Amino acid sequence: MLDSLSQKNRYLIFLIVLVIFFAAYDRYVIAPQNAARQAALEAQKNATLAEKTASPNSALASGGDTGNLNAPLSAVADKAAPAAPNSSIEPPRALAATERVIARVKTQISELEIDDLGRVAQATLTENIFKGEDNAQLKLFDPSEVRALEVRFRDAALNQAAFKTAYAASGAEVDATVEPAMLVLTQDLGEAQVAKTFTFYPDGHFDLKISLSKPTEFYITTGFRPVASSDKMVIQGALTQLANGSIEVIAEGDAKGGESFIGARMISTFDRYYASILFNYSETFAVNFLKVNDAAPLGFIKSEKDLELGGYIGPKYVDKLRKINPELTAAVEYGFFTFLSKPLFVILEWIYSVIPNWGWAIVVFTLLVKIVLFPLSHKGMVSMSRLKDITPRIKELQERYKDDKQKLQLHLMELYKKHNANPLGGCLPLLIQIPIFFAIYRVLLNAIELKGAEWFYISDLSMKDPFFILPLLMGFTMWFQQKITPSNFTDPMQEKLFKWLPAVFTVFFLFFPAGLVLYWLINNVISIAQQWLVNASLAKSKKRENND
Repeated sequence: MLDSLSQKNRYLIFLIVLVIFFAAYDRYVIAPQNAARQAALEAQKNATLAEKTASPNSALASGGDTGNLNAPLSAVADKAAPAAPNSSIEPPRALAATERVIARVKTQISELEIDDLGRVAQATLTENIFKGEDNAQLKLFDPSEVRALEVRFRDAALNQAAFKTAYAASGAEVDATVEPAMLVLTQDLGEAQVAKTFTFYPDGHFDLKISLSKPTEFYITTGFRPVASSDKMVIQGALTQLANGSIEVIAEGDAKGGESFIGARMISTFDRYYASILFNYSETFAVNFLKVNDAAPLGFIKSEKDLELGGYIGPKYVDKLRKINPELTAAVEYGFFTFLSKPLFVILEWIYSVIPNWGWAIVVFTLLVKIVLFPLSHKGMVSMSRLKDITPRIKELQERYKDDKQKLQLHLMELYKKHNANPLGGCLPLLIQIPIFFAIYRVLLNAIELKGAEWFYISDLSMKDPFFILPLLMGFTMWFQQKITPSNFTDPMQEKLFKWLPAVFTVFFLFFPAGLVLYWLINNVISIAQQWLVNASLAKSKKRENND
């Protein structure tokens, strides 16, 4: 049994090192290569776009490049599912000329540019914390991608006309920074007239009503996801919230095209920190997805009559989404551990309400988690200490009965029983804690609340430590914790691999958000204190036993 356990430990450590290696390789080698390729593609795309927009009306007259959207799509076979939006007529993906912005909408958090096809050409976040190193405000969208609030029609002729006919705006400047403000966009397609009536609110969300002069099947999209904070370490793509509360996620790279849902209440396309959202919590709607670019999802809401929706384009602050509508917090996605991450974030958010500093909130949060997990971690530490004490005896038995496995197992069981040691005692508590650790990892990796949050010399806990002090301290505390933690390795190679983990983790954490590294550092410090107390307690117990 011990041999098999040792073998499992070898595989476990090997897998940990392997996962870390490939994750680091993906982040620091593959990701930069992909970024370089993407930059080359963007340069080529911009050159093509410049040619198409050489004359003022050429883009609207001829249509633009739509990439994967050019592929003809047929209706979904299931009658209950929405049909796919018409994508065979090559609608333009971008309008580069600035004069084609027909309205600018200002709220307390952003400025939206509305183009003459009634779409959101760009969303610029205007708060100071969203300024870049060049002092420019953060822009959320790639203007060459499909834009938010684009409308398509099932009827090909009507769709063709919709991408050749400009909207008229009720006003060029809309100020919703203090109180709600309205904007009406109208489009005359001859056989049908379209009106988009907006009410914009200071907090950045809006109400939208789409009215048609005659009933006809049309689709409206949230647009391609924001690209302001793309990161392969987190999920990005699209999600749909259904009436039963379930969440359907299509991660970027996994879209197949043709995915459809009925009874939807909210649809969102998102990156790490930002989202473009459309919702209606009074009536459900049907959703269909197309596949664009590198298997990225592009979602459309289907309607055959006038449609009323709520919308939001901006950062995924949980508190702001909750104030718009409590159910909108579903737009914050943490991946597989969402069911654990959401309540953990609520606890962290509550601590911040008491201690209004995210750095100290993380410290207190980590302490509370360690207190809750204390019984499990304490049991594991005690078990490891007892196993270390009998390791020489275990090696002796292994040598003596190496040719008789049955007797070896029998004597090992007697040894464990005599010393009240459990060979699995150190593993099971750790396995139970792993989901909690991963859930916290996802919370701190996805929390835009850390953006601009200061803590001592760190000006932004959502960014890497500028001086790498926290990662280096984290690595040192991990190494020191290993030094004072009893180990019962029977394989020298296994022990060497384990000793390299602090160095591997240090390199891996160098460019992680400082808030996440702070959590691991404080977790290590508390674990060191706990291990020291366990070691001291066991040493006293042994001393009393020897005196007796």
